[in-house]
Amino acid sequence: MRIGMPLPYSGSFVETVDQLPDYRAAGLSIVYVAEAYSFDAVSQLGFIAAKVPDLEIASNILPIYTRTPSLLAMTAAGLDHVSGGRFTLGLGASGPQVIEGFHGVAYDAPIGRTREIIEICRQVWRREKLEHAGKHYRMPREGGLGKPLKLINHPVRERIPILIAAMGPKNVELAAEVAEGWAPFFFRPEGYQDVWGSALTAGTARRDPALPALDVVVPVPVAIGEATEALRDHARPQFALYIGGMGAKGKNFYHDLATRYGYGEQADRIQELYLAGHKDEAAAAVPAELLRDVALVGPRSWVAERLAAMHEAGVTTLSITPFDRTHAERVKTIETLADLLP
Repeated sequence: MRIGMPLPYSGSFVETVDQLPDYRAAGLSIVYVAEAYSFDAVSQLGFIAAKVPDLEIASNILPIYTRTPSLLAMTAAGLDHVSGGRFTLGLGASGPQVIEGFHGVAYDAPIGRTREIIEICRQVWRREKLEHAGKHYRMPREGGLGKPLKLINHPVRERIPILIAAMGPKNVELAAEVAEGWAPFFFRPEGYQDVWGSALTAGTARRDPALPALDVVVPVPVAIGEATEALRDHARPQFALYIGGMGAKGKNFYHDLATRYGYGEQADRIQELYLAGHKDEAAAAVPAELLRDVALVGPRSWVAERLAAMHEAGVTTLSITPFDRTHAERVKTIETLADLLP
């Protein structure tokens, strides 16, 4: 297992990056930069590549709808070049609120589009003349004036790792089949097989033997020490946002996941409150058991037990959010966690 960290897309990004060398020395291996309706992720990833030369970087995620497949491939190749081969292309569908509400683009066929985008990216990175005749993308454009082109530059790698953020069974199956990594959300070691087991098995059965073992990247809140359990409540606003506010009724993947975990009634209540503007009440409605099971918050012995359970469940990368108040405390948390890794 290794330690990663998502960087916030609000607040002072530059100040956060200044702290990364200390986190790297403490045991941090990779950082993830999201792209919502925020600053773009690409400029920030390039900034990190220059500032911290021995840290891996990843988008988590670039939405599949907001760039053409060729531009995604070009962007990934460029980031891999300036980082010296340290970039992972994290892709995901985002959600209708961001894609249709902020970008004005139709949110359709996420699984089919993701598969074709990956095929196109890998073709571009191999510097083949780009020809693709799929259901969702066609290059060159049929009936147009363009001819097949290949990437001018020689990429550092012709197989840049791809990470798919996926929660729905079909999308998880796709990740297990074609991607180097999979990023689920609200990962419970005790319940993930009931939710995703059959999808992972089906996808793995079709996986190219040339691909490495699937990197399972799991986001986890972290606080290690005595009397830290109450800190789990700090995660409530985020859980309420995702379960209640990411998407709309009937089209919210995080709500669906909480329901599949057995928290359907609570998920409905969170969504009802959040969409009505009662965000504090929605946060209070997040089940304590769900927070406990997906977090690494508690005494050192408890965290060690949870790490062992995650390792047994196949987790390979922890994407941590430390609940510490100071930079020095966060460094200590990463050091302690690195010491406890199986």
